[in-house]
Amino acid sequence: MTAFLSRRLFIAMATILTVSILLFVTLELDAEAIATRVLGPYSSDEQRAIWLERNGYNEPLLLRYFDWLFGLFRGDFGQSFIYRRPVNEILWDRLGNTAILGGTALLMIAILGLFLGLLAGANEGRLLDRIISLTSVLTTSVPEFATAVFVSAIFVFSLGWLPGTSGMATGFDIKQLILPVMVLVIYDFGYIARLTRASMAEVMRENYIRTARLKGVSRRGIIFRHAMRNALIAPYTVLVLQINWLLSGVIVVEFFFAYKGFGVLLLEATLNQDIFLIQACAFVAVLAAVLSQLVSDLGYVLLNPRIRVS
Repeated sequence: MTAFLSRRLFIAMATILTVSILLFVTLELDAEAIATRVLGPYSSDEQRAIWLERNGYNEPLLLRYFDWLFGLFRGDFGQSFIYRRPVNEILWDRLGNTAILGGTALLMIAILGLFLGLLAGANEGRLLDRIISLTSVLTTSVPEFATAVFVSAIFVFSLGWLPGTSGMATGFDIKQLILPVMVLVIYDFGYIARLTRASMAEVMRENYIRTARLKGVSRRGIIFRHAMRNALIAPYTVLVLQINWLLSGVIVVEFFFAYKGFGVLLLEATLNQDIFLIQACAFVAVLAAVLSQLVSDLGYVLLNPRIRVS
């Protein structure tokens, strides 16, 4: 187990280092372009030269890279061009907003997806299994923007129950969170349900399940005491990895509902070529991906006794 986690930790650190090099080479190598972007296209050569000297861009390339890397780990991401503010003042608030949205959605996805998947897998081939499987396929096949239009047409325009935007302009409002969460849950729960259903159906065909039936163990006892833990190994790892998607992959949902989250911030930074903001968003997204992978691996070890023994 220790060797398994050590390898995963080494891979995580290597991934972060590799991505940092790619970010630096892609965005920081052309110092003249950065100065022009910061000071504007009409700045003079003298102004750009002063800015480059003041910000250390005349130092050797390797020294610049390590200064830049240590700055990232200290949380010093520089100044945003489009907001004219330090990136720190923008980034953490947006991350917090996405954490609220993504955390709520992930909780609902886990509860609904795992429950329906276990139910379908325990009743493989029956009518209930077919209904759940068909619903899962239908919801997953519809893209988020189409689902957003559909639920807005019902709950905003037809019924008038919910607001059509989720800007949180007057502070936190749970009603503004309902529609974005609903769209994310509708789109993703079916994927988890199908994965859980396949895992549960496979476990229910194992020899030890047949042995438990022959010993007279009740169906409830077989499901809860024998089958569920093994059936949850694959869905658990996939659920944890959904954090990556909920962090930076929900751009469509955040943009549609005008939700001020991390995804929209990344989109704005990219469209406006805000180099330091792009760096911060990319680096945070990679850190989240690496950490979620480590948590997934740790959970896999705890759930799978064969890995612990080996």
